[in-house]
Amino acid sequence: MRVFVTGATGFIGSVVVRELLGAGHQVLGLARSDASAAALEAAGAEAHRGSLDDLESLRAGAAATDGAIHLAFNHDFTDFAASAQQDRRAIEALGEALAGSGRPLVITSGTAGAAPGRVVDEDTVPESTAVTSPRFETETVALAFAGRGVRVSVVRLPPSVHGEHDQGFVPRLISAARTKGVSAYPGDGANRWCAVHRLDAARLFRLALESAPAGTRWHAIGDEAVPVRELAEVIGRHLDVPVTSIAPEAAYDHFGFVGAVLTLDIPATAERTRKELDWQPEQPGLLADLEAGHYFSEGPR
Repeated sequence: MRVFVTGATGFIGSVVVRELLGAGHQVLGLARSDASAAALEAAGAEAHRGSLDDLESLRAGAAATDGAIHLAFNHDFTDFAASAQQDRRAIEALGEALAGSGRPLVITSGTAGAAPGRVVDEDTVPESTAVTSPRFETETVALAFAGRGVRVSVVRLPPSVHGEHDQGFVPRLISAARTKGVSAYPGDGANRWCAVHRLDAARLFRLALESAPAGTRWHAIGDEAVPVRELAEVIGRHLDVPVTSIAPEAAYDHFGFVGAVLTLDIPATAERTRKELDWQPEQPGLLADLEAGHYFSEGPR
């Protein structure tokens, strides 16, 4: 299968490309720059120049392939609603290009904030008041293409997709601990995060592309519920700084935007995904990955 991949040189996208190529697929990756194009070609993929705002480039990439995986997203948390709208337009362009073909389209969403305080599963319909609701609305946009002849599915990622060279939430917690001299957690630290290793997530994207039925949601969840206090304890031990509680209302000032997520109780499960797609996480969990040391040897980001 020849697959169009957006976000193909990113933290997750680069390993999705590797996973696809290793399974015998061909990859056409969206590239915004000469450097991205060169990285794709070095990996054994073909580069397709364009961007999320260049909707014609997205349509052309999808139309020229046997299916698409949409991973690109502008993680600008200062205007999250605008990023979600950009994502929506990109999904609409990809869906229009594949309409009536029966070809697969796998889009990316998340579990964080779908139903705070409850275990989120694949059938959870996000609450309209969810902090990330603008992005959840794109799930509805995407899944509507199931009725237009697209084998569309959604892969939801947890707040922490971890592994070497991670630039997400956890490195920001480490950076805050280095800067402030304490590894902090909000309240009693009993609220829970879910997580997955990026290599396990990459395999799920491939499985969804190859076999997910139209109109389905899947969860890339390795760790279902990691207490944030335990996360802070591992960070504190590796940096040799005190571990302390802070008031939940002080989390944003202490951590920046990641503080708003750190206060949430956002466990999730992937029970149906594991059973129906025969997907089993094989890589280390989040705490074990932190204990391996590479998060700390790579230095602050």
